[in-house]
Amino acid sequence: MELKEAPTAETAMLIRRPVADVFEAIVDPAITTKFWFTHSSGRLDSGKPVQWEWRMYGVSTDVEVSEIVPNEKIVMRWSDPPTTVAWTFTAMPDNATFLEVRNFGFAGTGDEQAKHAVESTGGFTLVLAGAKAWLEQGLTLGLIGDRHPKGL
Repeated sequence: MELKEAPTAETAMLIRRPVADVFEAIVDPAITTKFWFTHSSGRLDSGKPVQWEWRMYGVSTDVEVSEIVPNEKIVMRWSDPPTTVAWTFTAMPDNATFLEVRNFGFAGTGDEQAKHAVESTGGFTLVLAGAKAWLEQGLTLGLIGDRHPKGL
């Protein structure tokens, strides 16, 4: 079976915080490390490469922002082979934000691309759930570290 469109990972979450707070949580590693990666070489900014680390897994990735519109969107390239991640921030009533994430441009055969898109959808769903818990309740759930516990 041949794919007509390239697989895309897509997920979204309503976060009951103002759009400026949610945007800052993605670009500022002092906040992002509360729910996603463990270390970063710097803040996300257009054209400035940074490295993100997940020390519990001993892995890292280079990230480069190709477009950033404060409080509206971030487009970045990451991973190896690189894929594109597009974050869209939409202000909602009652100081809430609808945060959408799309990850696309996966390499490999159609089946391999589909597998990567499914895995990425699951990963970004955990990131958004962790962001929601941190931003709304101040809770660090440890979702990313618990996704692949040692020994499994």
